[in-house]
Amino acid sequence: MKNFKETANFIWSIADLLRGDYKQSDYGKVILPLTVLRRLDCVLEGTKVEVLKKYEQAKTMNIQNIDPILNKVAGYNFHNRSNFTFDKLVADPNNIAANLIEYINGFSADAREIIEQFEFENQITRMDNNNLLFMVVKRFQEIDLHPKKVSSMEMGYLFEELIRKFAEISNETAGEHFTPREVIRLMINLLFLNDRDILTQKGIVKTIYDCCAGTGGMLSVAEEYLNELNPDARLEVFGQELNPESYAICKSDMLIKGQNPVNIKKGNSISDDHLSTEKFDYLITNPPFGVKWEKIAKKVKAEHEEKGFGGRFGAGLPSSGDGSFLFLMSLISKMKPEGSRLAIVFNGSPMFSGSPSTTKNESSIRQWIIENDLLEAIIALPNQLFYNTGISTYIWILSNHKSANRRGKVQLINAVDFYKKMSKSLGDKRNELSPDHITEITKVYGEFLPTEISKIFDNRDFGYSKVTVERPERDAKGNIKTDKNGKPKADSSLRDTESIPLKENIEAYIKKEVLPHVPDAWVDETKTKIGYEINFTKYFYQYKPLRSLDDIRRDIIALEQETLGLINEVIA
Repeated sequence: MKNFKETANFIWSIADLLRGDYKQSDYGKVILPLTVLRRLDCVLEGTKVEVLKKYEQAKTMNIQNIDPILNKVAGYNFHNRSNFTFDKLVADPNNIAANLIEYINGFSADAREIIEQFEFENQITRMDNNNLLFMVVKRFQEIDLHPKKVSSMEMGYLFEELIRKFAEISNETAGEHFTPREVIRLMINLLFLNDRDILTQKGIVKTIYDCCAGTGGMLSVAEEYLNELNPDARLEVFGQELNPESYAICKSDMLIKGQNPVNIKKGNSISDDHLSTEKFDYLITNPPFGVKWEKIAKKVKAEHEEKGFGGRFGAGLPSSGDGSFLFLMSLISKMKPEGSRLAIVFNGSPMFSGSPSTTKNESSIRQWIIENDLLEAIIALPNQLFYNTGISTYIWILSNHKSANRRGKVQLINAVDFYKKMSKSLGDKRNELSPDHITEITKVYGEFLPTEISKIFDNRDFGYSKVTVERPERDAKGNIKTDKNGKPKADSSLRDTESIPLKENIEAYIKKEVLPHVPDAWVDETKTKIGYEINFTKYFYQYKPLRSLDDIRRDIIALEQETLGLINEVIA
């Protein structure tokens, strides 16, 4: 196989064997677990004989826990103690089902738990009953997925390509599972940029966490980056993933790469956080955009109300239609007090959704983030970078240990023009970042200078006071009604609000902008609330003069003449 795409295409072609007996939407239930199994089989083949030999010896020695011994012989954090391999499975076609089950049961606990996530035994029976099992296993036995042939990075691409294809034929949202590698690479560059001196120290150990780990793409790219930078460094990866199949693929990858498989958790990281007491050096994720969270609302609201800032969601709760901020607040809660950095992908909504209110919402979450000087930068990405959406996306970079020159500041980078067209689109992905684009965006971020595409703001530039402007209620004769204290009674039908930048004096603003038009108005200061929003588009708006009427007229006449010519050709 020349590359992962050829391997992915070969594996995809095996699904043709299932045609007629399986719905297309069910192909993944067979292909994904067998791909994982074959990968594990290839990884262990070099030490299989020694493992079986050691197993036979150990059985006579009454050892309580034999797994660590066999893992050591296997050279990985897992092993298989059955007599079967894929080669031996296909050598006995008549007993393929029973032998395959015995083979799976021969894996050590962590590896077996991975296969269990796919509920694959049901498919073994189904394929065997339809005389498919041997043919499918035989095709997998023909693929060499040994790490010397297919690297971990290529394997990640391969799984993502398969998931994308399966999702496409079943009209599911593949993009929830993974992020384009070049976007991850940019995020990792931005995360690690200021720490290069630390990361190149001999024997340094750092941790990274992804709360929507998917198949582990972000964790893998981060590990790869650090290995390139400093082979003596170690990055311990942690993750949690909701989707069982993605979790299994992620965990199998971590097993093979020698990471601690216990660090990868299954479940919803918002409602069922399995790493609630852990803190990490780096945090990274691409949460699903606009995900509704009604199903977990009871737990989330309880944590918000009962724990306040002692929990993860003290700053507020987003609307039930978009839980993006829940993921960000959860990650912030896992930052180390001595300093952590965080990168997250959002759509545009978290920059402006929600209005200042007595109920803590998106606005109060932004206020908390910015007033605590956590937000370091936002980078606007080109459109059509992701597989399942063409909408605008942004990378938020946060730190609780900003460098001195960034304190009290937020950098906005407009990188929407940094892309190249792909020769062939993948789903909605039609554009990609080249290595040069990644280098240039990273450089702009690192230099932290105001340019045409980089703007630096004070934190307070994003804040505003939402003031309530009242006007008096009048009787039929136009006289102002007063309350028992003799003060004008407010007419609620004339009530209005003004959003006044924090850096402006409210009294001066009202005098200049409101009173010239409604001289009897006043501000009810008891109703004033503080809000924060980031109007990214406004800051990078460039005025383009409208075309002149003469230009437009000329174009219309030219079109009319062209159309007339075409009509004459048809008629003639």
